[in-house]
Amino acid sequence: MKGMTKVVFPVAGMGTRFLPATKASPKEMLPVVDKPLMQYAVEEAVAAGMTDLIFITGRTKRAIEDHFDKAYELEAELEASGKFALLEIVRNTVPDNVNCIYIRQSAVLGLGHAVLCAAPVVGDEAFAVMLADDLLDNPGGDPVLKQMVDVYNYHRCSVLGTMNVPREETQAYGIVSTEEGQSGAVQRMTGIVEKPAPEKAPTTQAVVGRYILTQRIFYHLRNLEPGAGGELQLTDAIASLLKEEAVLAHQYDGVRYDCGSKLGYLKATVEFGLRHPEVADEFADYLAARSLVSKSEKK
Repeated sequence: MKGMTKVVFPVAGMGTRFLPATKASPKEMLPVVDKPLMQYAVEEAVAAGMTDLIFITGRTKRAIEDHFDKAYELEAELEASGKFALLEIVRNTVPDNVNCIYIRQSAVLGLGHAVLCAAPVVGDEAFAVMLADDLLDNPGGDPVLKQMVDVYNYHRCSVLGTMNVPREETQAYGIVSTEEGQSGAVQRMTGIVEKPAPEKAPTTQAVVGRYILTQRIFYHLRNLEPGAGGELQLTDAIASLLKEEAVLAHQYDGVRYDCGSKLGYLKATVEFGLRHPEVADEFADYLAARSLVSKSEKK
């Protein structure tokens, strides 16, 4: 049985919540300590067995291509300077067996449209979709996409990564409903609705930026009625897919940092900084001292 190898990264968005930082630089290239968000996502994908990385890009996203390309001048400079540890980091941005494929999305017409752009490369295989600004962390355990690939390999159907959120926050997410009487991390879905008001949300199980989809999703995307602004919503296509195929919700092990928001990005920076071997101890001391100062200021 052939394993899943393809993952789609929709990266053509404008990143307006981080302006002016994203005026000329992709939001996916914002660093958490010393690695861009995009690299964390790629490392998670590679750990799950993906070897074909399909980036759906826009005209302002050249930095992503450059980051995963070979940097001859930089490597030569590092080698000449004897900075061999840094040289290895630069050379190992992606493993040699991994292919980076770039597809230009001519117009930003929704997540569904971005996924549909990958259809000629994906073909008839199941594939993953990852949103890089959802930084999912599971230290000491399997990366979240690897967990989902294991679920797919057992059940052989689409799988959505989910987490429980406070009911008052449902209007910020796609919310799934599942068959009654189910328990455990993996549940069969009965529906999905985009950003419902808290009083109308069927559950508090929210979809985050990890999907495994069968190739049948392309049929539903092609036959979807565009919504506001001509956009194709992936949530709507999944709702249509549910009518003919099983789709599972997987409540993953791990922590999500919403790095599409300033607060989530700052939380990720603190957490990853506290475990970084170069700065962890000094950073922890700084935060402890800063906390004491803040407490004294409030008195």
